[in-house]
Amino acid sequence: MTTATNPNGVRARLYRSDDRDEDVDLSALAKLSPAKDELLWVDLQDPAEDCLREVCASLGMHPDAVEDFSGPSTMPGLGKSADQFWLRVVPVTDDDGLNSQGPLLLIAAGTNWVVSVHREPIGFIDELRKRERMDSDLGGLSAESFVAALLDWHLSTYFAAFAEFEIAVERMEVGILSDHPRDCLPELRRLRKAASRLRRMLAPHRAVFGALSRPDFRPVDDGVAARHFASLDTRYERAMDMVENARELVIGSFELLTSRTGIDTNQSMRTLTFVTVVTGVLAVIAGVLGMNFDASFFDTRDVGFAVAAGVMLVLAGIALWFGRRRAWF
Repeated sequence: MTTATNPNGVRARLYRSDDRDEDVDLSALAKLSPAKDELLWVDLQDPAEDCLREVCASLGMHPDAVEDFSGPSTMPGLGKSADQFWLRVVPVTDDDGLNSQGPLLLIAAGTNWVVSVHREPIGFIDELRKRERMDSDLGGLSAESFVAALLDWHLSTYFAAFAEFEIAVERMEVGILSDHPRDCLPELRRLRKAASRLRRMLAPHRAVFGALSRPDFRPVDDGVAARHFASLDTRYERAMDMVENARELVIGSFELLTSRTGIDTNQSMRTLTFVTVVTGVLAVIAGVLGMNFDASFFDTRDVGFAVAAGVMLVLAGIALWFGRRRAWF
């Protein structure tokens, strides 16, 4: 049985631990009361305002959660009241990790139900629904544990973006070390902006993951969800370390570019110095031959000129051979 999407952008499915999953119509939500071994997941993609409020009313969602869903805030945040909690997170939706963008994802959870709201398609939600489109055992999860799973998928988007970022850095460094390096400064600027963007997107989530992992968040919990949230907070810190490392990668690439530029400059200076020395020696010889003395050598006319030019060419050739042998240029 597959999950259908109605014209209002609502995808609702009731998962049972005995694998008897079924789709749920919007009109049936108000009458539905999921049991302990059941989990209702309602996903709303770009819903109309009246549709959103109808779903919230059908599930008895707290008014503050409804206001958070329809409010203007786009920053990560967390709210809680009695047996319900709701949060805002921003996953990464861009595939190349350099132009990272993130639509707001709103998640609310109550007793055996979870609601997710987003204006744009989110890849991991579609992937999760596709994976669980046949009968599954998601009904065995509590609402808290399922939210932890969604948040883990959310963090995975940052790990995937960082993987693409690393590939871009490695590709640029190969270009820097190639025989004919290209101008990499524009690419370095782009990578630096991408690293900053990833950090700005992920850092505000600390308030969400830190609060979820505190003991006072679910004091009456059986401990399972608390362990999931604590593990999630650890994974978030790993993601933050990864994003911080992204900036270090860019700095390392810039140092590599600087070193390569210095090597090329040194090579050019060595070549120029060698040419200057050889030219100076030949200029000294030409100067000696041009001195205004009545020496017998100057009576040789054309033959003397040919001998002098030949000697200078031979000396220049010997100098070039010696310089090449010593790898001076």
